[in-house]
Amino acid sequence: MKILLVHQNFPGQFLHLAPALVARGHEVLALTDEQNKRPSPVRTVRYKAPPAEKPPSGLARAYAEHAGRGWLAARGCRALRDRHGYTPDLIFGHSGWGETLFLREIWPQARLLVYAELLYRTRGHDVGFDPEINPDTDDARAFAITRSAHLIQGLVQADGGLAPTAYQANSFPPELRQKLTVIHDGIDCEKVRPDPEARLELPDGRVLTAADEVLSYVSRSLEPYRGFHRLMRALPDVLAARPQAQVVLVGGDGVSYGSQPRDAASWKDKMLAELDGRLDLDRIHFLGRVPYQQYLSLLRISRVHCYLTYPFVLSWSLTEAMAAGCYIVASDTEPVRELVTDGENGRLVPFFDQEALVSALVRGLAGDPEAARLRAAARRTIAEGYDLQTQSLPRLVDWIESFAP
Repeated sequence: MKILLVHQNFPGQFLHLAPALVARGHEVLALTDEQNKRPSPVRTVRYKAPPAEKPPSGLARAYAEHAGRGWLAARGCRALRDRHGYTPDLIFGHSGWGETLFLREIWPQARLLVYAELLYRTRGHDVGFDPEINPDTDDARAFAITRSAHLIQGLVQADGGLAPTAYQANSFPPELRQKLTVIHDGIDCEKVRPDPEARLELPDGRVLTAADEVLSYVSRSLEPYRGFHRLMRALPDVLAARPQAQVVLVGGDGVSYGSQPRDAASWKDKMLAELDGRLDLDRIHFLGRVPYQQYLSLLRISRVHCYLTYPFVLSWSLTEAMAAGCYIVASDTEPVRELVTDGENGRLVPFFDQEALVSALVRGLAGDPEAARLRAAARRTIAEGYDLQTQSLPRLVDWIESFAP
């Protein structure tokens, strides 16, 4: 088939799928934003980036942004069709930014598939989950509805959709859920594996190994959606109980989900101000965003890996931490329960139970007698159900090919 992959940050979720489709004999082309500088495993064309000025404010803003990007992507595809005679048999695009909205009009005969990552919901997900940060208000629910409009439209138009977890697929209503297949993007368990010889050098030159009491935390951004504020509030008691513990946090100072705090430049600054005088900052190391190999080294030396999240998109960092054989302490929230069972392959604690979080972290740092069993079970969960080469990639390729015209 002639397959067009569409993603503003290509390759994104298509990093391994694109070359696998080429290896199967398909002709694969990628369409992405002109400002995307990420290396691509396949030939790539670019559409004009959205203008810098902001679209209308209020309830219309989200749809205006996504529809605007969708039209720019469609114009790029129209040029491919009219100037270069390109017509794909199948289009597979991430629906999150609106890029697939108008592609059916450019190529009505092509099969259209969407990567349906999550549908925003007014209840049971992030809205109102954490009243301190995101209160349950009429305004918040109204904005959740408007943020979902393009996602619903994208799946309605599609011949099929893909979601990485059952939790994320089930965020869509039943009449749309039936269009979705659940296949995780996959974790390369040969690359992401335990290494007892791993070392992590800190910015001050200190080197940490698995012999140290390392508490790790990883998030694209240090923010409430990933429980950053809950972990920070636990640290005074954790560090007091474990005088040798070192805390290593990976993540940017901006926001990936939600919004910036109103009274600080970042959530990191806000929490440091709130906990001023209560933290031993010599034992807390903020690395920012780090290269992939440094991130893997952190997972491999970690004695306890803490993963907290609202009911929301599941992070790759959890699946990779499990593949690396980490001792997991995670929030007992629905997306996590799909992978982690308390006492079987990790420890779960209620998201808002500060005492339980402190206790679980201290237990792991002190040397939980069950740690070896839990670590092995965590890796086995990923190897048996989420491994890139033996599980996810073959299923993804089969799914794509099942839509051949």
